[in-house]
Amino acid sequence: MLYNYILIAIRNIKRNKLRTLVHVLGLSMGIAICLVIFNVVWHAYSFDRFHTDSERIFRINTMEEWDSGNIFQTSGTNGPLGEVIDEELSFIEEKGRLYVLYETMVILPEQNKVIGRSDKVAFSNPGFFKIFQREWLSGNPQTALQEPNTAVITASSLQKYFPGLAANEVLGKEILWIDASDSIYAQVQGVVKDYSENTDFIFTDFISFSTISQKGKADWYGLHSWTNLNTSSQLFVKIGENSDKSNLDEGLAILAKKYFDDQESHPEFIGEPLAEMHFSENFDDTTISKTLLNGLVYIGIIILLLACLNFINLETALAINKAKEVGIRKTLGSNRSQLVMQFLNETFVLVLIASAFSLFLAELIKTYFSEYLPTNFDPSFLSPMSLMFLGLIAVIITLISGLYPGFVLASYQPQRALKGELMHEHGFSIGVFLRKNLAVLQFTASITFIIMVLVLTSQLKYISSQPLGFEKEAVMYTNLPFMGERSQRELLAERMRNESFVSGVSLSNNLVSSNSIWTSDAYVMVDSVEQQMNVHVMNVDSAFVSVNGIPLLAGRKPHNVGDEILVNRNFLKAMGATDPSDIIGQTINFRAESNTIVGVVENFNARNLKEEIMPMVLIYQPDYYYLLTAKVSSQQNLSYAKERLEAMVEEVFPYDASGFNFIDEVLEGFYDVDRKIQGVLGFAAGIAILISILGLFGLSSFTIAQRSKEVSIRKVMGADILQIISLVSKQYVWLVLVSFVLAAYPAYYLSNMWLQEYAYRIEMPYLLFVGVGFGVLVLALLVVGFHSLGVAKTNPAEILKSE
Repeated sequence: MLYNYILIAIRNIKRNKLRTLVHVLGLSMGIAICLVIFNVVWHAYSFDRFHTDSERIFRINTMEEWDSGNIFQTSGTNGPLGEVIDEELSFIEEKGRLYVLYETMVILPEQNKVIGRSDKVAFSNPGFFKIFQREWLSGNPQTALQEPNTAVITASSLQKYFPGLAANEVLGKEILWIDASDSIYAQVQGVVKDYSENTDFIFTDFISFSTISQKGKADWYGLHSWTNLNTSSQLFVKIGENSDKSNLDEGLAILAKKYFDDQESHPEFIGEPLAEMHFSENFDDTTISKTLLNGLVYIGIIILLLACLNFINLETALAINKAKEVGIRKTLGSNRSQLVMQFLNETFVLVLIASAFSLFLAELIKTYFSEYLPTNFDPSFLSPMSLMFLGLIAVIITLISGLYPGFVLASYQPQRALKGELMHEHGFSIGVFLRKNLAVLQFTASITFIIMVLVLTSQLKYISSQPLGFEKEAVMYTNLPFMGERSQRELLAERMRNESFVSGVSLSNNLVSSNSIWTSDAYVMVDSVEQQMNVHVMNVDSAFVSVNGIPLLAGRKPHNVGDEILVNRNFLKAMGATDPSDIIGQTINFRAESNTIVGVVENFNARNLKEEIMPMVLIYQPDYYYLLTAKVSSQQNLSYAKERLEAMVEEVFPYDASGFNFIDEVLEGFYDVDRKIQGVLGFAAGIAILISILGLFGLSSFTIAQRSKEVSIRKVMGADILQIISLVSKQYVWLVLVSFVLAAYPAYYLSNMWLQEYAYRIEMPYLLFVGVGFGVLVLALLVVGFHSLGVAKTNPAEILKSE
């Protein structure tokens, strides 16, 4: 029986090639999108799930309330918490401490070999390896990080630092790590395997945590005080089997109250499950938003449902072509369940073909959206997990898409079916109701997607045209060694100023606009009363203003001395002044020091346009400069200038040379996530409208097939082609109008919610809504009109000859 069902299904598929093509195209697009999204979500949720007892491992987070009332949550913790947490809370089985180092120079003293800078170095205590277990290639796990100035490296570092040596041969070898504050010598006491699974623990070099205390560097690393919070200080705990997150949070609340009891407000500590680390703050900026993942899942479900609705509409529309087959089968004794099973088998075969084709489409989607996907994301769509997902989704689609058309076909009366007629529908018909409303849902989703894409596009176009208050053309920057020799930096800057194609050079620890921010409190006298002001601080030299083309409203540029500062117009406004000249010479207290305002600059967007410009203070602290910005003459070839400047940096910093990048590239990067959302929504909108048009084709086919005799009679009575097309098309005008009404609010709500993220935003473009609705209406009428044209041109005698 099953063999016969499949054989008949294959014959029907071969006989109706156009129907098969439409179904396979629609379903395969929906399945391919869902397959890619499934792999993206599966990949995101796979990070660090492999650790033993991972459900009992937590990272401690700190929550603080800002002056504005906003809650700020960070993965960093106060240093002393790591000292007492296991002593204070009895259910803590192990604690693992990390202090992350950045841009650390790695040198092998024995070979006098400079490896280069690394962001994969961290201080670690022995408990870290007890929580996050590894396979040890050499060394004693119990003692490897017990003593100061000891280290453990991974197999990848072993191959990089000591190529050709076995793991046991490097024990006792010395490595020098130079960070921002000191030189750290340590002997290798162990080698562990790198993780092969997906993990956010990217570190390859682990220095014993006790080295910090032994070198008296707790103050420098910010580990000495409960009031000092440093995001580099990370604390992990493993709790007992009979404890859970609520126990941990309660214990942490008691600790916070105990050690901050003399303060009116104090930080709070909470336990973050290890599985959540990939969605909050990780160590290589590959964090992915759960909101974005959920959005992708919703998009995938919507697209797949649209494809299923399209299948249902088209099969119902073409049911008349199977009417005689159904009549013969019923006359020969087939019952309702057999007919439904036959149609489900045919649907399943079509879904299998679509699933096979979806593998090819999924690869195309993965390639096209490669820059949108995680950097280490390279799934195999033929993996067991992907094939299981395909099998499951094939069954679900078969049931969703096949049951209703199957029951429609099985309900035909044999005597009417043999004459090629469908059932007469008097009054309310659930079939007509469903077909029309399914089409409405398809167009509602399509219109919503299109409006959101166009609103997002308009906003991105708007912000790209906004003046930023500084020059971005032909301005480039490079990173210099943090806390390096000041004399070397200044020598390099001076050499660059002597180049004829360089208009100016500035040293700072801030780009003119970036995602980083340093805020602090400044105290200024206003009407004989000291007023506290939260300010945005930028550490720059005197050339910063001219190099970046920031207008000076009053006063002068600083003379590169520590007590002279610049402020911006919003600082002036916060003081209640209007004339920039009025505050020249006034003093403010900043970081317990008195500073004199020597100039006022125009407001400029030092952050992205999602934020308002804060009152700003530009200070001079040259020891912390690590950025060099150069303004190149507009007549100069930028490629040559870039190569020449990079060569100069390499001469001064041969081991730390970093390439130059353009400021406008940084500005573009501010809105990468929004552009990715725009691309995904645009793709979804295109697929949705394509599937909706296919669905409309199915619905119009059904209607025209039902009304073919009516059309023929009207032609005999004198109706022309235009009147007939209008007759058939007018109901679809109402379908699209209803879809537009239903789509308007969700499109407005979602677009407005997204626009609220921007301090500088467009007004809601309501005319754009109308334009989208009109455009979809025209497209729908074109599809129905061309479809109706064929029936309108048919000779009435061909249709009415059976009457």
